[in-house]
Amino acid sequence: MAREYTLPPSASSLSESMRDLGYSLATAIADIIDNSITAGATEVEVFCNLTGDSPTLVILDNGSGMSEDDLLKAMKHGSANPKQIREPNDLGRFGLGLKTASFSQCRRLTVVSSHDSTLSGAEWDLDYVSQKDEWCLSILDDKDIAEIPYVERLGESGTAVVWRKLDRLFEDHGGSKRDEIVFEKLGLVDRHLSLVFHRFLAGEVKHHPKLSIRINGHEIKPFDPFCRKNKATLVLPEEIIRVDGKEVNIQPYILPHHSKLSTEQYEYYEDRSSFISNQGAYIYRNGRLMAWGDWFRLVPKGESTKLARVQIDFPNALDESWTIDIKKSRARPPHEVRERLRQIIPKVTVTSKRIHRGRGQRLFQDVAAPVWERYSDHGGIRYSINSSHPLIQRLVERLDQDSQKSLDVVLSSISSSLPVEMIYSDYSTHPHEVSQMPADLDVIERLCALRAALWGGATGDAGAFREVVKSTRLFEMHMEIVEQYIEQEFA
Repeated sequence: MAREYTLPPSASSLSESMRDLGYSLATAIADIIDNSITAGATEVEVFCNLTGDSPTLVILDNGSGMSEDDLLKAMKHGSANPKQIREPNDLGRFGLGLKTASFSQCRRLTVVSSHDSTLSGAEWDLDYVSQKDEWCLSILDDKDIAEIPYVERLGESGTAVVWRKLDRLFEDHGGSKRDEIVFEKLGLVDRHLSLVFHRFLAGEVKHHPKLSIRINGHEIKPFDPFCRKNKATLVLPEEIIRVDGKEVNIQPYILPHHSKLSTEQYEYYEDRSSFISNQGAYIYRNGRLMAWGDWFRLVPKGESTKLARVQIDFPNALDESWTIDIKKSRARPPHEVRERLRQIIPKVTVTSKRIHRGRGQRLFQDVAAPVWERYSDHGGIRYSINSSHPLIQRLVERLDQDSQKSLDVVLSSISSSLPVEMIYSDYSTHPHEVSQMPADLDVIERLCALRAALWGGATGDAGAFREVVKSTRLFEMHMEIVEQYIEQEFA
């Protein structure tokens, strides 16, 4: 008969191993803020003080705080069973986040909490744990607590998570290089928090007050990945799926074509990672963004689908079905959701392709005789200069037969040498910077030259002239001047 043998893990080895679960500074701080939100905090402040002999990072909130018993439970590894039923607003799961997130960045974790104006404090020091090879937690007395930086900012309730011995933050650099690295990482933290908690920052999460997050006094603004404030954003019908008796909400969006965004708006979205990378599903658990930018292999990412986004909301009661990891950075839809997504995604991507391509198609449809024409023949797509365009026709009429053949060769050469790959690359990455408008355009002079090319010294037709003007796109930004010219010259 088998006999029992108790085999506890080595505190020294396990604590060091737990430091390498893959957290970044941004995901680690987000994990701490999850606890603040669960505690009902409306304000979270992050302080990073690089001065002095002991650089410190502090995450401080005004949540409900913890008594000493609750604090000791929170400092315990595996303080919660992931299978147990939790409150609907609880953003935790494993009871590991506070410790694993903190140890990924520092070797000394101190937590001071205020509950009913009573302060409690406890501290893990990994150097001491390694030395003793035991899980030795320090419980702080009043004198110890008074020496903790920023603790004086705690009110009647709230919690301060203090990171010291920040060996992972500086990447073995010192001086100005160290500060440069930290400020760059804090910039990434700002971006990450503004996206992950954007619904809390905007006050959109039910049963939770609007949240404010500041980093060294700088307030973080919410970043809405669906661009919902823009009237050109398409909101497609919402779907509701039931998994194990719980609702999963699926809300597709189609972002506006870049022509519907100002340069500032476009650069703001593009700067947060490209439109192509950010397409896909955005998975929220209790209002908190868990994972994004993935089609789960149901459709490949591409330029034509880059405007498609699908918001998916599920409650924490379905954590196990979604295989949420410790870092809360991965989520895989359960079978029922994947099958519904398989039906929804083609509809969403078709709409995205239509909007993405629609602007280009309208350029050809807006005029009777465009300068360029698109052909879909012989199993492929090609673009060619329209030899029937009035400007080309007028030029052909003035040339002898040999010159007409030379012109035909020139136009064919221009069409065949169109730098499609370069245009695609520039347009897909910097569409607002792509412009064919001449920098030194003299509008009236060009209008006179255009009229002369069409009719020489004759008056010509106002309607036909307007169509040719539109087809060249030379005067798109100057149509008021064009109309004034037509009114004066074709009266």
